Amino acid sequence: MGFEVVITTDRSMMSNHHGKEFLGFMATAPAIGIPEFLWTWIAAPKVRVDEFGRPAEAPYGLRKVEARLQHLGYDAAVVDPDHVHKHLNSMKILMIGHHDYFAYGPPSSEWWFLTGKEPFNRRSFIKFMRSEPVRKAKERGVKIIAGGPAAWQWLWEVELMREFGVDTVVDGEAEFVIGDLVRKALDGEELPQYVFVGPHEVPSVNDIPPIRGASVNGLVEIMRGCPRGCKFCSVTLRPIRYIPLERIGHEIEVNVSNGVVDAILHSEDVLLYGADGVKPREEPLIKLHRLVKELTPGSVAWAHTSFAAVKFAEDNYKLISRIMNEVLHGKQDYLGVEVGLETGSPNLAKRIMPAKAAPYPAERWPEVVEDSLSVMHENKIIPAVTIILGLPEETADDLVKTAELLDRLRPYRSLIVPMFFVPMGALKNREWFKRNALRREHVDVMLKTFEHSSYWAGRIMNEFYMKGPRHSFVKIALKCFIAYLEYKVGKLRPQLERLVSE
Repeated sequence: MGFEVVITTDRSMMSNHHGKEFLGFMATAPAIGIPEFLWTWIAAPKVRVDEFGRPAEAPYGLRKVEARLQHLGYDAAVVDPDHVHKHLNSMKILMIGHHDYFAYGPPSSEWWFLTGKEPFNRRSFIKFMRSEPVRKAKERGVKIIAGGPAAWQWLWEVELMREFGVDTVVDGEAEFVIGDLVRKALDGEELPQYVFVGPHEVPSVNDIPPIRGASVNGLVEIMRGCPRGCKFCSVTLRPIRYIPLERIGHEIEVNVSNGVVDAILHSEDVLLYGADGVKPREEPLIKLHRLVKELTPGSVAWAHTSFAAVKFAEDNYKLISRIMNEVLHGKQDYLGVEVGLETGSPNLAKRIMPAKAAPYPAERWPEVVEDSLSVMHENKIIPAVTIILGLPEETADDLVKTAELLDRLRPYRSLIVPMFFVPMGALKNREWFKRNALRREHVDVMLKTFEHSSYWAGRIMNEFYMKGPRHSFVKIALKCFIAYLEYKVGKLRPQLERLVSE
């Protein structure tokens, strides 16, 4: 048995990261202090596959493409990268997706900037594209179609695009265009080099098929789009679509039936599911979490939320407390989520992300952040918080405001990660953040974020994360990694000081 259309990615993506989504962030960094093979095992262990190389769990985006093509009647399947060779005799199209092909996105670019070493995900992807099965596939005339959230990065790596023989890159939501591209490829028609799917060409809810195979760590999409309009984000350009509860439940059942017992609710802001604009609503969120609790034997996590939504939901309905202490009570010790802080400056927030604090005014942004983190701390929600350095129009005073806010956030359980500005969304034509743009104030913010995260990382691991003997070796490795980072930051501090004084 072989497939005409093989859908895959490299090992940094095709992994369940020991069932701990946060470990996947290690795949965005270079191997630090340990051999790369051991780093690979910690960050991106291999997944279980069947005799045809189909993985027990696969990245959600690949599962969506698989479902769409199977719905259209094509002989398509997700295949583990180590098993692509099994389909060389049948394969006509090789489809590839990725969150960060060449490590130009956060946090990969920050690791690269700070260490001077290529991140693991870039090395892993390039190694896969230069592997013998991919080379043989191209020799046999297989068409290669690449897509996913990092599709834009191929525009910065045109030479590698030629070297790897990538025929088409799809940038944007693929449901409407992918079937036509596959048909053209199978019929021998010429393919466009780059397909951009604009915000007015996106699929409706009815055109988004449910997954047919399990997703990594039970990730399930609950909505697409975001109403906040942050200028640095491309998701805000797309319309909001809420996935019906029955569809969400169906995908959870697909995961559970395939042995994936946890659930990660995916949205740019989970608390805006069924919202009134940017105001969370009580009924849809309670129904959503009750459904997930009923269907999920394991734990529940949120992919993303916003500080403003957390504060509004708790201020008006005590909704965070109810979800954690009533709906999910007895199910889990904590809930993980990613949240964007981006800047502690109300002035910069007003210019770059004016609706980030809504329905509160942008002038109150630092207060919204601190109040929200207090709510999450009290309710054992552990956020990974992002800050963007080098935003257009950023001033030294903006960075000072961010540093001052970081000092006030020290009591709240969280990990805070600095990221460098990458031109996307409405700011896609602006300049990248460059090394020579680093200011002393940037260094101050970076060091404060590391000190905060270093303080909380050990406590989070000891009290909440990776409990039980089966995770003991990985936990020891993580603690060694944190200790090594503390050592490296101590060594790096004078280098950064010299850099900003030059």
